[in-house]
Amino acid sequence: MKVISVKSQDELKHVFDIRRTVFVEEQGVAAELEFDAHESLAEHVLAYWEGQPAGAGRLREVDGVAKLERICVLADYRKFGIGKHIIRFLERLASERGLAKAKLHGQTHAEGFYLKLGYTTDSPVFMEDGIPHVRMIKTLAPTSELGGE
Repeated sequence: MKVISVKSQDELKHVFDIRRTVFVEEQGVAAELEFDAHESLAEHVLAYWEGQPAGAGRLREVDGVAKLERICVLADYRKFGIGKHIIRFLERLASERGLAKAKLHGQTHAEGFYLKLGYTTDSPVFMEDGIPHVRMIKTLAPTSELGGE
């Protein structure tokens, strides 16, 4: 299991393929909503399980806060804790950029997952792309306190 920052077009294609499978095909999000104007500005990450692309996510800085987005894992790999590794990797990237806070819009069915990772819910339920979400926030540890995965 490893998570990397995307550096090549092939890696980015894997990220987009995973997101298309999870969000567009499984969850019914319109492709034009899933793939947005922020793609070229975001830092994308790709998770591998036994050498196979298995999960993805992206990081943007919004108003001085790390915004973790598009976090997903292919169905066949959801039992291996890959989502946690993606979150930790994105948090480490944010901390390395000097960002002290992270936020995300978590689907309500995943709220418990994010709570276990130290996030707190700070909004009522809202709809995003036809799916109920909550905004969640977390204070990040300084880079020196973050261990490697």
